[in-house]
Amino acid sequence: MATHQEIIGRDDINDLEAILAISNTDVDEIQHIVESNGDAIFTWDYERSRPALGKLYERAKKSQWNAQTDLPWDTDVDQEHVVLANALANNLTFGPELDTKGTPFEKWGDAEWLDFGVQSQNWTLSQFLHGEQGALICTAKVVETVPWIDAKYYAATQVMDEARHVEVFAKYLDEKLSGHYPINAHLKLLLDDILHDSRWDMTYLGMQIMVEGLALAAFGFIQQMTTEPLLKKLLRYVMSDEARHVAFGVLSLQEYYQQLTAKELQERQEFAFEAAVRMRDRFLQQEVFDHFGVDTKEAVKIVMQAPERELFQTMLFSKIVPNCKKLGLLDAGDAWLRDRFTELGVIQFEDWTDTGEEYSTLDEVSKDRDEAAVNA
Repeated sequence: MATHQEIIGRDDINDLEAILAISNTDVDEIQHIVESNGDAIFTWDYERSRPALGKLYERAKKSQWNAQTDLPWDTDVDQEHVVLANALANNLTFGPELDTKGTPFEKWGDAEWLDFGVQSQNWTLSQFLHGEQGALICTAKVVETVPWIDAKYYAATQVMDEARHVEVFAKYLDEKLSGHYPINAHLKLLLDDILHDSRWDMTYLGMQIMVEGLALAAFGFIQQMTTEPLLKKLLRYVMSDEARHVAFGVLSLQEYYQQLTAKELQERQEFAFEAAVRMRDRFLQQEVFDHFGVDTKEAVKIVMQAPERELFQTMLFSKIVPNCKKLGLLDAGDAWLRDRFTELGVIQFEDWTDTGEEYSTLDEVSKDRDEAAVNA
């Protein structure tokens, strides 16, 4: 197997200095060009031979929603009030409760910590926005490169879903929050890797299983914790789509991986590990600390003291680990990926429900919308 150095560029996955050394040097660029490899595949076999994907396709068609009309955009959002209300409702550690003596935060008062909460929200929603555009481009590539007609049909609905997600996050940031952040360097590297790989199933693995799986967990975590009603509803709508997207990846790759060699599975394990580390590293929010002009390394050490931060970092993998297990990646070969997830401290999620089984319980948006239309 490849070494940590070969996969992620460092021997220690927790080497903070090496993590923070990766930064986005193109923050002012308007366009980012990635060489997208892979053959565009036509199939002349139009037989609908994969009923599970067909069922998912039908559900996707029924569950489309309109970003402009199905959300209450007239909701007033007082961002500072939301930060304070969220902290109170969730009993969160807030600034002064951290041990800041001798740190860049020692002289911070309530106003600075409140601004930090505001900037953190701006940063988080900005990264969701950039990630959704990555999903939009990757899913368009799936339509081109996947060889099965059932998968092409479903992936086409996901392209529409992802366009809608980009639309809602951009609108929320522009109209309700107070600033945008550029894409985090770790997320950017991962999206570049996914798009650059010529193998269609790597696009599936990187986007449908890893990126979308993490997004589904993050959205669920934030949706439960936020007190802001528009964001809560927005995330619920997006989550109903994301659950189908991850299920699509699980259903498709589960079939395909059964025919791969041990060496091919090993390459997928290594890619899954690299994606997991890059996604974990991006949530250090180094761009927020740059905004405040504080030493990022020292700042990260302090903020990571908050118990809710460690919980959030860990829960991000609650969808990824069981899905990798269902795909056979955890224990393929000598269980290399199991050891890596153990090293990351997330193996405890392996027996949680995988998204291929749970998506139906999360897809209630269309039912609620239909009921609302009837009652109106």
